[in-house]
Amino acid sequence: MATVLAVLIAIGIAIAIAVPSGLVLGSVPAVRHATRAVIEFLRPIPSVALIPLALVMLGFGPETKITLAVYAALWPILFNTIYALDELDPLLVETSRVFGTGRVGVLFRVALPSALPFVLTGIRLAATTALIVLVSVELMAGADIGLGYFIMEARSGPGRMDQVLVGTVVAGVIGVLLNNGLERVRRRWVAW
Repeated sequence: MATVLAVLIAIGIAIAIAVPSGLVLGSVPAVRHATRAVIEFLRPIPSVALIPLALVMLGFGPETKITLAVYAALWPILFNTIYALDELDPLLVETSRVFGTGRVGVLFRVALPSALPFVLTGIRLAATTALIVLVSVELMAGADIGLGYFIMEARSGPGRMDQVLVGTVVAGVIGVLLNNGLERVRRRWVAW
């Protein structure tokens, strides 16, 4: 449960950061151009490589694993949101403006609904990425609770490979359930 709760918290935070940032970066070319170098520098850094730095800065609490999971989950959501705005039909924007809709109105009434399928795909990718990072951090950073901790403890015991396998299968089941749940959300919200 600790791992599932951490995944949900990490995805919620990543959505709260990445969707508005993606909307700004996708709709304001000057901001996108100004931040491109920083984003392209940070994006390829693996979250797992940041474990030592996060442990020094945040300690061994759940904040560390959630922070690293947010960092990993941020990128698929952010880039899917940006690319969704790149695919936005200019005719929709112009039609909306002809009817007197301002820039913010176009963003929320035209751009965001058009981007929603892309955003939901990014969230699906981010959820499984966050799960991988959380279990990895729990394994590598010596957490005292969670699925990674369970696998680590089972691994250290004599002849407990069955428990390691069970922990691995549970991680897979959680990943499938997350993916299926998010796919149902996508079908419900963007049935078109």
